[in-house]
Amino acid sequence: MLGMLARLFVIVLASVLLAAAYNIFLLPFHLLSGGVTGIAMIIAVLTKLNTGWLIFALNVPVFLLGFFKLGKRFVLKSAFSVALTSLAMQWIPQQPVTDDPILASVFGGVLVGIAIGVIFRSGGSTGGFDIIGMVLTQKKEFPLGELIFFMNVLVVSVAGFLFTWEQALYTLVTMFATSKVIDVVHTRHVKLTLMIVTKRGELLRKRLVEAFYRGATMLDVEGAYSRRKRKMLVMVITRVELEDVKRLILKVDPAAFVNVTETIEIMGRFHKEAARKRNPELHEKLPAEVEVDEAVASAQTAK
Repeated sequence: MLGMLARLFVIVLASVLLAAAYNIFLLPFHLLSGGVTGIAMIIAVLTKLNTGWLIFALNVPVFLLGFFKLGKRFVLKSAFSVALTSLAMQWIPQQPVTDDPILASVFGGVLVGIAIGVIFRSGGSTGGFDIIGMVLTQKKEFPLGELIFFMNVLVVSVAGFLFTWEQALYTLVTMFATSKVIDVVHTRHVKLTLMIVTKRGELLRKRLVEAFYRGATMLDVEGAYSRRKRKMLVMVITRVELEDVKRLILKVDPAAFVNVTETIEIMGRFHKEAARKRNPELHEKLPAEVEVDEAVASAQTAK
């Protein structure tokens, strides 16, 4: 419960930061954000309609896609973030802090990237192309920031034709900065290999498979010094999952020895689609929210 509240609080802070980046750096210079937000900004500039409410309205069909592909918890957090951003944009004045459009595009892009990356890591999104990008990365492990950047090229092209190509180029700088910062903060495409030596191998195997839908290889090993028999689990996870995995390991076996290395390349099936189809109810739970007790572990094993 505390973990969920902490994530929601982080989403609140990141959403306000996102609104501030839009109103202080981007909108005063007609610099566009990407995706649905960028489309809303174009419409707002042309029609004088409220940008915040346009962002929310255009995200409705995208939320429906996310609901079916990414789960209701993800969509609820995303809708919460978009609503907070829209409301915050009503209260934060569009008052630029610099007269230099280059500074505005760079710092605006960095702040937007930080906010979006933090929201991703908290289990939500800012809607629009973020959700579309996350749906696509379920099928193929692209760096999410780069994928969103390339999808946003269309928005830049539209901005160039409707406004000026100078504005479009400034927008491109903003999007590039945003995409790079997202990939620094949101590191789901980075893979890690864990080698876990534990005396509670079978129980830990159950807990990891239930909570993270990842396969693992379990080996019988022997300590070179102690000569004690142990189990070693070899498992590949994403960088974002590391803290949740470490927390789970500490619950099951605080004395476990864990070696974490970065993985350069993976061959074979790594995605979660098969696990979702086998157990859609469990997929709705985020890894940090999965309670690991003996009854659940035994029931899942029995199935």
